[in-house]
Amino acid sequence: LAYSGNVFAAGATKEECVARTKEAAEMVNAKGLDAAVAELNKKDGKFVWKDSYVFLVDFDGKILAHPMSPALIGKNVLDMKDKSEDPAKGKLLFKEFTETAKTKGAGWVEYMWANPGDPKPRKKISYIYRVPGKNIYAGAGIWE
Repeated sequence: LAYSGNVFAAGATKEECVARTKEAAEMVNAKGLDAAVAELNKKDGKFVWKDSYVFLVDFDGKILAHPMSPALIGKNVLDMKDKSEDPAKGKLLFKEFTETAKTKGAGWVEYMWANPGDPKPRKKISYIYRVPGKNIYAGAGIWE
């Protein structure tokens, strides 16, 4: 039993995703956007844990912080589709993230994504949390 518990402990949890996105949002409002972006972009920082990380996006679809894909920073990703087997049916995941942040303030979005080291896309869910008072949201996801 101990062995299987350790296997499951390797992955991030939904609760951790919620807590870390809210912590990132609080940091934006407490320390300012520049300081928050600098912290969120640290690959070895506290917003990267287990198999997850926090990213930050504005409502126009521009990636502000992404510790695992620095090449995306500054890029508009509203037209980026998920990795569905049928590209024609691909979900515009960042568009859905943005709509969730705008209309609900927070929520889970599911999509298909490839896990590093395994090219076959699997279901992933990301928690999206609007930074209070700003047109920005933080997100973090887990594999299902």
